[in-house]
Amino acid sequence: MDHEHTAGTAHTHTGHTDAAPPGATWSTAVQATLHCLTGCAIGEVLGMVIGTALGWGNPATTVLAIVLAFFFGYSLTLRGVLRAGMSFRAALRVALAADTLSIAVMELIDNGVIALWPDAMDAELADLLFWASLAISLAIAFVVTVPVNKWMIGRGKGHAVVHRHHAH
Repeated sequence: MDHEHTAGTAHTHTGHTDAAPPGATWSTAVQATLHCLTGCAIGEVLGMVIGTALGWGNPATTVLAIVLAFFFGYSLTLRGVLRAGMSFRAALRVALAADTLSIAVMELIDNGVIALWPDAMDAELADLLFWASLAISLAIAFVVTVPVNKWMIGRGKGHAVVHRHHAH
């Protein structure tokens, strides 16, 4: 009998942890991903424009774009939580916890699509291919990242942390 009771308790706990807490909706995940997309897009475009304008090769331009995507992604979160009165150090911890996985997934997908897209890596700023491949790769990255953010928010991570500290 005790064995069955223990198994039932374990099952109940498992079922309980699978339930999404309030706020882990698709709408919340989309909002969090749009926030991430904004920072990533600013960084990606700026990095690609700077690297291309300076005549850098693809690896250096890509690294710059990724670094700037993380910088702007974190900056947008920092701006909101600093406005809520949080210290910079605490705000930085919140931004790192909230955005790292989301930005990393978005950048992996975005840059992966561009790397695999024929001729996209060699497109110039004046080429339609440059802008079309960037826009489509970011759109694909957005679609892939939404479920990641929903999963994180559902576990009290990611942008769930930001919303506990954000000034509205």
